[in-house]
Order: sequence, then C-alpha cells, then structure tokens
Amino acid sequence: MITHFQFKPLFANKEMPGWRFSFYHNKLKYTGMYHRNGDIEWTSNKPPEQYEEALKTQIHELMLFHVYDQ
Repeated sequence: MITHFQFKPLFANKEMPGWRFSFYHNKLKYTGMYHRNGDIEWTSNKPPEQYEEALKTQIHELMLFHVYDQ
C-alpha cells in the first residue's frame, strides 16, 4: 500500500503536463515522474519487481483522481 503520496507539476507553466511524485511503500521512499502519456519514470531506486506493476496501477489511479478528475 502506498502512503504519503505527493505530487507537483514538473513545469512552472501548469498547462504543460508532467508531474513529480513521491510516496512510501514498505517503509521505503520512492520518487518518480509521471508523464502526460501515463509513463512512469523512477528517479529513485526502482521498486522490487514483485511490487512494481501494482504500484504503477495505484499511481495511475491516484493521478487520475487528483489531476484529471478535478
């Protein structure tokens, strides 16, 4: 489960899509970039393979809720 999820725009011009995000999972902090096409680029250590797909799904859901459903 993701905790302490945060995001902010990549660019000062908020009309340009792209966001930085961070969260904790199993007491480890992860950071990355969420691109406008939905691609996720990890900027910290990549999560273990066994968790990566589930975490990506949760990030997509959170971004859809917080960014696109406003």
